[in-house]
Amino acid sequence: MPLSQVEYMSDVWKDDLFANKVVFCTGGAGTICSAQVRALVHLGANACIVGRNVERTEKVAQDIATARKGAKVIGVGAVDVRKLDNLKDAVDRCVRELGGIDFVIAGAAGNFLASIEQLSVNAFKSVMDIDILGSYNTLKATLPYLTESAAKHRMDSETLKPSPAGTGGRIIFVSATIHYRGMPFQSHVSVAKAGIDALSHSVAIEYGPRGVTSNIISPGPVAQTEGMDRLLPSDAKAAYIKAQPLGRLGHVRDIADATVYLFSDTGSYVTGQVLVVDGANWRMSAGGASGGKLSYPDFLLSGQDVPNVTGKKSKL
Repeated sequence: MPLSQVEYMSDVWKDDLFANKVVFCTGGAGTICSAQVRALVHLGANACIVGRNVERTEKVAQDIATARKGAKVIGVGAVDVRKLDNLKDAVDRCVRELGGIDFVIAGAAGNFLASIEQLSVNAFKSVMDIDILGSYNTLKATLPYLTESAAKHRMDSETLKPSPAGTGGRIIFVSATIHYRGMPFQSHVSVAKAGIDALSHSVAIEYGPRGVTSNIISPGPVAQTEGMDRLLPSDAKAAYIKAQPLGRLGHVRDIADATVYLFSDTGSYVTGQVLVVDGANWRMSAGGASGGKLSYPDFLLSGQDVPNVTGKKSKL
């Protein structure tokens, strides 16, 4: 259903900021990524979102298109980011129907709670493949169009006069903060996100001379997302929120605003950076996954499995 602007974007950005631009987003049907894309579409962009579930991806695309009259938003389902050919096909369709790609959001990810003892080798590999290989495949499939867009949108470094065509040639990798300090039951995700961070930094160095910017947005705990519902025990939620430095969880709008900042003129000299949007959450000592019934270290020492994890405990 259509959302009011306040639910996905602040009112400080000017209309048509991204007119005639195209954004390609993996994981675009997710709560956070769909808000990022919706904000860009509201501000003039057209979009292509990809995901595994066909019905859901197409439905979310139709919903995002309500953000602006005349917006074109394509939803491409049945895309496995672990398979480069899948992504190339989706990119080809995006370019064919929308005319190119100016911005990329690599947001596909996998997550669940599991101790190292409980985590099988295959489960660990699955997260690596979705997060790291999926991000790399997204990059490889879109790079020709990112570099083409970057060449058209170079800023004059002498006068700081932006390109009359606006901005382009920018990629954001959606990461996390849990690997900064470590967190129980999240070893697989910590390793994956650290790899994504390193990938983005390398892109910034290698493709900066071609005008491409590469940055990371690392969301903290964001309310009303699948991730928070799955990762934060319900019996610990109230105490967890109270313990946050700002006394609240994040909102998808916080992440969407950060995305607009990095893709607009305001982010023209920002590359190779990590933009943490977490209300200083990661600087606190307590981890979100270790509260309530999963209290650290008692739950780990009990030998119990984290509930709702598919598969048997790994002995290797």
